[in-house]
Amino acid sequence: MSLFRKKSLSVLLSQASDSEKGLKRTLGAGNLVALGIGAIIGAGLFVRTAAAAGEHAGPAVTLSFIVAAIGCAFAGLCYAEFASIIPIAGSAYTYAYTTMGEIVAWIIGWALILEYALGAATVSIAWSEFLNNLLGGAIPYEWCHSPLESWLDANGVMHHGILNAPALSILVLLTLLLIKGTQESAMVNAIIVFIKVAIVLVFIAIGWKFIDSGNHTPYLIPADWPDAVKPDGTKLSYSGFFNHGWGGVLKGAAIVFFAFIGFDAVSTAAQEAKNPKKDMPIGILGSLVICTVLYVLFSWVLTGVAPFTDFVKEGKEASVAYAISEYMKGYEWLSTAVSIAILAGFSSVILVMLMGQSRVFYTMSTDGLLPKVFSKLHPKFRTPYKSNMILFVFVGLFAAFVPGSVAGDLTSIGTLLAFVLVCVGVLILRKTDPNLVRPFKTPLVPLIPILGIVVCMAMILSLWGTTLLSALGWMAAGLLVYFLYSRHNSKLRNPSEILPRASDFEATDE
Repeated sequence: MSLFRKKSLSVLLSQASDSEKGLKRTLGAGNLVALGIGAIIGAGLFVRTAAAAGEHAGPAVTLSFIVAAIGCAFAGLCYAEFASIIPIAGSAYTYAYTTMGEIVAWIIGWALILEYALGAATVSIAWSEFLNNLLGGAIPYEWCHSPLESWLDANGVMHHGILNAPALSILVLLTLLLIKGTQESAMVNAIIVFIKVAIVLVFIAIGWKFIDSGNHTPYLIPADWPDAVKPDGTKLSYSGFFNHGWGGVLKGAAIVFFAFIGFDAVSTAAQEAKNPKKDMPIGILGSLVICTVLYVLFSWVLTGVAPFTDFVKEGKEASVAYAISEYMKGYEWLSTAVSIAILAGFSSVILVMLMGQSRVFYTMSTDGLLPKVFSKLHPKFRTPYKSNMILFVFVGLFAAFVPGSVAGDLTSIGTLLAFVLVCVGVLILRKTDPNLVRPFKTPLVPLIPILGIVVCMAMILSLWGTTLLSALGWMAAGLLVYFLYSRHNSKLRNPSEILPRASDFEATDE
């Protein structure tokens, strides 16, 4: 059979309407917006802002956020159209299966592992590192680092990592929460979102009165701005095209773009939405709009409170705490609150990434491209609990025994590739099925999808080098799995097995 065989849209809609056998529909528009915010607002807001401002955009980092948001919006509008038409778990994988065929769907499904699974692992490692920093290094080095990491202390003693226990602990807790139920996970996520958004708003409100207008002048960094000194002692020149002016704004946009990654995870919950045709576009676009507004306001205050050159040395997690302690006297307590917000941000990102990956696995399994175990639903909670447990093992091994730097930008490549194929899918479906009922329509087609493709491909090509080669190696391994297993077990080879079966539910004593 053809590698480009497509899944029938009517079959997909039949699966979506089979609420008795499929995933439980418990999420409303508010839950979906909260899921999106939970996935988007992580450490990126606190870390990327200062880094982009200090080395490239200056106070105009606010414009960088707007440019990045526009790039995300192109893909977001395409996601919203698909999610309203095909309310099925699986996100870009499902959309590709319907429009471009099985082999393309497999490629994007395999790429999504880079975004969700490796993303969750990487963030859990960062969560561990930041927790230890917050505790003043109370956790022994050996128990919060992988065996591949070592550290020479001030006394000349070499310490070797054994196991990243904090990273494993947060993964265990969030996996158990996901197994318990989607509604419960959404409630916890909503609480976390409330905490971190509240703290962000408090920082904006209090910091506003500490803004020094002189820090916003000049707004765009001039080419002759004096050199700055980086933490390693090297000089940073602002004369380069991407280190000043509008070039700096564009470079800053490329940096803060990754602070927006996560809104697409909302589409993986389509099969658990109460009214997906209406609520999915609200969840995807609503979370993107809210986060953009918060990002712009936050960056305006941060670069107004402290000179952007300060962030050349204070461009990581400590940047916001530094600005508070150095320029907002009397509000040192806010620094602790921001630290809590960062930890909360990490937690909600991990939660949504784990949820997104398990739903992609679930859908690929129901299509026969992965073993049946990935689509087994818990008889009581109706969550893909075995998929969650297998995912925990995979992500947990990575988090416990591999340094976070190994993943690098692989997560970003997986995300951007998904964005590209979703934009392509909208163009194809508009051509092949122009009369299809679309509860939400992407405006200005083909312009919006084409712009989305161009922007995202440019981001992918900017990662040229070892990262891109590693991604190609991952995709080659995925094609091997497809030709050895998935192609032969695809349910499109046996149409009578496409719809969900009672055997997908296990009998237990519960």
